[in-house]
Amino acid sequence: MTAGPNTSPVATTISLLAALIVAAPVVSIGILALQPAPDVWPHLVAYVLPQALRDTALLLAGVAVVTLLLGAGTAWLISLYDFPGRRLLLWLMPLPLAIPTYIGAYVYVDLFEPLGLAHRALMLWLPTQDAVALLPNLRSLPGAVALIGVVLYPYVYLSVRATLQYQSAEFIEAARTLGAGKWHVFWRISLPMARPALALGLALVCLETLNDIGASEYLGVRTLTVAVFTTWLNRGSLPGAAQTSCLMLAIVIVLVAIERYGRRNASVEFSSESPRLLQRRPLTGLKGALSFAACFSPMLFGFIVPLLFLINQSVKRGLLSDAGAPLLRDAFNSVGFASLATLLALSLGFAVVFAHRWRPTALRAVTMTIAQAGYALPGLVLAIGLLIPVLAIDNGLNTLAAWLNQPPPGLIIVGSGGAVILAYVIRFLAVPTGLIRAGAERIPRDYDDCARAAGAGHMTAMRRIHLPLLRPAMMGAVIVVFVDCLKELPATLLLRPLNVETLATSIYQYASRGSFEEGALAALLIVAASIGPVAWLTRFSDLPNGPA
Repeated sequence: MTAGPNTSPVATTISLLAALIVAAPVVSIGILALQPAPDVWPHLVAYVLPQALRDTALLLAGVAVVTLLLGAGTAWLISLYDFPGRRLLLWLMPLPLAIPTYIGAYVYVDLFEPLGLAHRALMLWLPTQDAVALLPNLRSLPGAVALIGVVLYPYVYLSVRATLQYQSAEFIEAARTLGAGKWHVFWRISLPMARPALALGLALVCLETLNDIGASEYLGVRTLTVAVFTTWLNRGSLPGAAQTSCLMLAIVIVLVAIERYGRRNASVEFSSESPRLLQRRPLTGLKGALSFAACFSPMLFGFIVPLLFLINQSVKRGLLSDAGAPLLRDAFNSVGFASLATLLALSLGFAVVFAHRWRPTALRAVTMTIAQAGYALPGLVLAIGLLIPVLAIDNGLNTLAAWLNQPPPGLIIVGSGGAVILAYVIRFLAVPTGLIRAGAERIPRDYDDCARAAGAGHMTAMRRIHLPLLRPAMMGAVIVVFVDCLKELPATLLLRPLNVETLATSIYQYASRGSFEEGALAALLIVAASIGPVAWLTRFSDLPNGPA
């Protein structure tokens, strides 16, 4: 299909711009890393990197194991069995995604620290010293693994469940006919069929864990992310931080490679003669109660407990009635940054997808792939990589102003929050690009040909055909990107203008001062804004029981 004379070049230019924006931080990191850091690097090699690499590897492995057990186990129970309370769990299980990892860490440390709620409850039956001895040490690597895992397990749950609920009955029935037990069926059939979903879910979990800084730093786990943060801010060495960031990028490449390897040769086909789906087996009595408890427990600790804590602290401290100008200002900043970033990401994603749809070429396919790679960049690495391009633009504008004998405008992009918005767009551009691409693939190209035969140009076809059909995908992209921007901490923390706070950075500042409870309302606002989008993800999450 031949593109119109005006639309296709514009879309191509925008898609190339999107790919350039996403690739620029990685190139910038490489340039920064080539600069020598003789005063910092020996210290990093001797005292920082060994522990950072060890803690990062152990944290990623531990969180992967926890999310695999919680996510895959609950997805298996809910997909293959029917028990009391199952339909309620369908809506509840993904809700921990509404709790950012740093908020979960702040909440549980407050609950289990000496004189916290758990300590006061134990003191009703035990002496003070015995009560303290029974409290778990959450400021540790095992504590970080447990807290981050119980919040991030829905990534594995959602991906595995999407596979298991479409599992063909023929494979299971054939195995049972041959005498295989239910555990044998699970290990030899169900689990291998869910391998691509497991690989995707675990890759997302590891990328989110690597991106985290609030929880890791607060819990005393010296990951590479924390090492980059302290090298840049505490030691003032941007080259040293960039060189450490290259190690993080290497880990990202390994994680993506493992995910691709996990999905290799993955092909599950249904019988054309009897495409029956597996019927869920009913569980009643003790088995049903235990199944409900096993699925409810991760959601209880990953969502309900933090939510109740935030509500209690907001009411107890009068934060709901005394919400003042600082909170409103932080909320306004958060909403403003998130709204502009969402609009830009949606526009770029739409242009990238339709530039390739109107005239598929190898170049446009590459730009679409690069545009979707930003999500793999940890926010802290992204912030460091953006410094050179953003400062170069600001310096160029100041040079231009001086050449024109005009007063220098200063740091326009950095000072206005433009760098924060740009970081959001790069990091979350993969969401609208992926959702719009998936929606566009469901629109037959015959519609485009019919519109062209009727004399309609690309803009008319897009307005009358594509946009109405893509409305659900675009609404989903808007919701997910907006909420992800509200929760993003590392990039916001480093790129925000001076004396400008968002809800996420405000919570971080409260926690750093040891008064997280005072930021409970700000945390509650982020969680409340995230509940709706997470619920939206589950609205088509179940199939009727029985053959389809």
